[in-house]
Amino acid sequence: MRIGVVSDTHNNLKNVRRIVELFNSAGVDRVIHTGDITQAKTLEVFAHLDAPLSGVFGNNDEERDALDAAIARHGFEFADPPYEFTLHERRILIVHDPHDLDHALKPGLDLVLHGHTHRFRLERTRHGLIFNPGECAGHMLGLNAIGIIDLEQLRPELINF
Repeated sequence: MRIGVVSDTHNNLKNVRRIVELFNSAGVDRVIHTGDITQAKTLEVFAHLDAPLSGVFGNNDEERDALDAAIARHGFEFADPPYEFTLHERRILIVHDPHDLDHALKPGLDLVLHGHTHRFRLERTRHGLIFNPGECAGHMLGLNAIGIIDLEQLRPELINF
């Protein structure tokens, strides 16, 4: 099973359209957003994914009523961080802000995902693989990236666009 990881899209609809194309071309089984969607119209673009979308809310996701309505309309699954679940026999933890990891990390996790910093992070710790694909919002030209993680091997791949 392969999951797509995206963060901090900040309502850049042009980039989100490209992200959807990349994930659909890659044939990922699920996409996880680590927060800062910002506006519901971003979720309307994500509705064109060929895979289910889940994730957490970030500090810039202030239009919660509109976001919640779009999430319900499209059958997405979002939660306030920290959000922990099992997928393909892997324990996954998602937060938006990596500072939240201080209180959320615990034994038995395989994969930890976060956003917020707009910086790539790949770190193997005793708490599993910690990953942030980095910039997706177009704020840092030439540095836009998403991630794809093979859950069986816990092997990440970064795709720049």
